Order: sequence, then structure tokens, then C-alpha cells
Amino acid sequence: MPEDMNPEVDPVVREPSLTEALVPMGVLVVLVGGALLLFGLDALDGPLQVALVLCAMSVALIAMRMGHRWEAVQKIGQGAMSSITSAVFILLAVGALIGVWNLSGTIPTLVYYGIQILSPSWYYAATALICGIVALSIGSSWTTAGTIGVGLVGVADMLGVSTAITAGAVISGAYLGDKLSPLSETTVLTAQMVKVDVYEHIKRQAWTSIPAFVIAFVALLVIGLVRGPDVTNPVGEQIELNSLNGIYHITPLNLLPLVLLAFLSIRKVPPSLALTYSTLFAGLLGAFLQPDVYRDFVAGTGNVVIESLRGVWSAMANGFAIDSGIDEIDQLLSRGGMDSMLLTLWLIVGAVTFGALLEEFGLIGRLIDPMIRSAKSTGRLYVTVFASAFGLNIVAGDQYIALVLPSRVFRAEFIRRNLAPTNLSRLAADSGTVTSPLVPWNSCGAFMGAVLGVATLSYLPYAIFNYASPALSVLYGITGFKIEKIEPGSDQDQPSPSE
Repeated sequence: MPEDMNPEVDPVVREPSLTEALVPMGVLVVLVGGALLLFGLDALDGPLQVALVLCAMSVALIAMRMGHRWEAVQKIGQGAMSSITSAVFILLAVGALIGVWNLSGTIPTLVYYGIQILSPSWYYAATALICGIVALSIGSSWTTAGTIGVGLVGVADMLGVSTAITAGAVISGAYLGDKLSPLSETTVLTAQMVKVDVYEHIKRQAWTSIPAFVIAFVALLVIGLVRGPDVTNPVGEQIELNSLNGIYHITPLNLLPLVLLAFLSIRKVPPSLALTYSTLFAGLLGAFLQPDVYRDFVAGTGNVVIESLRGVWSAMANGFAIDSGIDEIDQLLSRGGMDSMLLTLWLIVGAVTFGALLEEFGLIGRLIDPMIRSAKSTGRLYVTVFASAFGLNIVAGDQYIALVLPSRVFRAEFIRRNLAPTNLSRLAADSGTVTSPLVPWNSCGAFMGAVLGVATLSYLPYAIFNYASPALSVLYGITGFKIEKIEPGSDQDQPSPSE
């Protein structure tokens, strides 16, 4: 249909000015900064969400000033909501899983064995390595953090080592595996957007990801050796082990839900379904292995079937709660439930709506285009791509926007400069995917903070891989190391290496 016959197109709509594009960024800085200043880390409990909703409203006002109608704003908002449907179900499924895994003994068993096996001196480095292997196997940083990561943070609390550093190590390992796994949806998406073979993309990513992880591993090992356990922890390991063993029937059978989850992930079952199946299986298994825990949790009526059904249902909805008399154990196990994810969902809704409005009304493009024109050298081009992707993680609040938009916008410029598309795919993943959990209001940062129980700003300094990887990628661009060239007019997907 021609534009002049389309009732949804307003002929007086104009392009945004630079000032109009900058206003939402200023509103974001003022409101987010104000929320953090007034409420500190408690800003994630509502004030930050309000700030992002108001930011989205500011973009709507600017769009209407440009000539767009309110119906267009609504349509884009609806599209933003549909884009996070998968994330919503994953978040709710993870919340349910944590609650039921605590009830059924899966997480307590992970903690029990972890305390016995892992030493405080190399705990952080081991955590990063374990999460890296798991994420590489299943291809999901979110699933890794929401399952084995939760257990490792719990072990850290019992061992008396820092949960903030442990969370940073979990995220470092989770994103290493996510980047290098052919099962990862972000890895596949990046290759598709830049139009390169996914395995060629993974090979190029290894040049930054592996050195970055080595840096993170060594740094975490040194931190563990120098810092040691937290001597303020008043509860001894043996007391904790005895308490867990007294509350739960500790057996390797409790880990079968984790095995099922890994199997389903490898078979490429959608994450929300895999998490739900594992949750239900854990609930059923726990009814046989932990009948006393189930009965105490629901104030048993004497009917085992009803007690089990109520226990699993309640843990999925509102999480698990226990009063063992030991604060550390109660804090570890009393969590989870779908309702524990509602604040995070509120945060994601505000952030993604804000980002979608910025993109669709051309405000982001208005800011990026001058940056492309001013990037004369390859090094400056790399810095520009990084700044754009990381900036989008901040202002758009969604890793997919931060990944997809630079991949689309910069691909033609890379080809024009005879730079192989694999250079851009590596840089986009390093800059967009990896930095997303470093922003508290980003969907990834909000998720990691919620499931690990550690504020984003607390674990940020210790997610070493997540800033070492993009730093190396930009450094390669500046120095020319591992930058691949293509011959003018040649097949764009068949680069020739030039170091």
C-alpha cells in the first residue's frame, strides 16, 4: 500500500533533531542517577523501575512532537512486550525452579557436596571454570546462573567467602560458555545478523574469549588466595553440614533434576520448557526423598499426596521458606517462587519499552550516524561499535537491541572498508552480549541480580571476563591484531587473515 494511502502514516512526521535524540539520554541519566542517589541498591526494589517507565514516557512525548500519533507509540509498545515473551516465561520458570529445588533438596545437596569439595582459597576460580563448562554444554548463561550458579553462591555463603565475588565468577564463566557454544541463541543470532557461518564466528570469538577468561581465572585465583574466607562468618562448616544433613536426606539422587535439565538443554528443548520439566520432576522426586521437609513446609494435614501437591505448588508460586534456627541456612534456602521475579519483570518491561521507542522513532540512529562518519581509522571504528553496543545496553536495557542494531548498522561500513564480517560478529558479541549483565536495569543485569541474590553493582567489579573480553576486542582493532581483510568484490563470508 502506498504511504499516502496508509491511514497509520502521518505525512507531517519528521526526522528527530540531535537535541530531541539527546533529551531521553539526559532524562535517563537524571532519573537513574537520582534513584541510585536517593535509594542506593534499594533502587531496584521499585524506584529504578519507575525511572525507566518515565523515560519511556519522555520518548513518547518527543515522538508525538515529531508528528507521530499516540497509536504509533502504542503499537511499538505492544511490539516491545511481544519481544520479551520468551524472557518472561524463562524468568518465571527460573523463579519456580529455585523454590522447588530448595524444597526438594537439589540446591541443598549442591551446597552440601560443594562445601566438602571446594576450598575457599581457589573457590572463585573454580566457580568460574564450573560455570564455563556448564554454559558451554547447554548454551545458556541464564540457565547456568539460575541453576548451578545459585548453588555456588549458596556454597560461598556457607564457606564464608564473598557472595559478590562468587556471583562475578558465576557470570564470567556463564558468559564464556554462552559465547562459545553453538547452542547459544545469542551466538547464533549474531552470526545470522552479520551473515557469517556460526562455527566461523565461534572460532573468531575464541581469540578474545579464551584470553579474557584466562585473565579472569588468574585474577579470581589471586583474589581467593589473598583474601581467603570471611572470618566474620560465625557458623562453622561442620555445623552447616550437619544442619543440612539433618534437615534433608542428602543423596546424589537429589541431583537428578540438574541432570535432566542438562539433557533437555543439549536436546535443544526451549529453555522455559526445560526449566519447567526439571522443576516438576524435582517436585515429584522430592516428595519421595524429602517427605518431612514437605510436611513441615505446608503444616501437614496427614495426606501425603495433598501435602506434596500443596508444597510444590506453593514453592513454585511463592518460593520455599524454612526456619532451621541457623540464619545462614534460612537465608540460603528461603527464596524462589514466580512472585520473586515480578520486580525484575517490571524492570525489563520499562527498559525494553524505552529501548524500542528509541530505536523505532530513529532517536538512536540519529546519535549513531555521526559517530560512524567520524570514525576514520579501524581503531576508532572499533571503539565506536563498542560504545554503541554498550551504550545501547545502558539506554535500551536489552542485550538483543545492543547486539542486533550495531550488527545491522555497521555491517555495510565494515565491508566498505574491506573488513571481514567476522570481525564485526566478534566485536558485536563482545560489546553487546558480554556487557549486558553489567547494567542493573538491563534485562540480563536484572536477571542475574535477581536469581543470584547479589546486586548488580556489587558483583560488577568481579565479573572480570565481562570487561576483559570487550577490552581485548577493541585492543585488537586498534593494533590490527587478528583483524581479517576481504578483497574488494570477493565473497564477503570468506575472509583472508591479516595480522
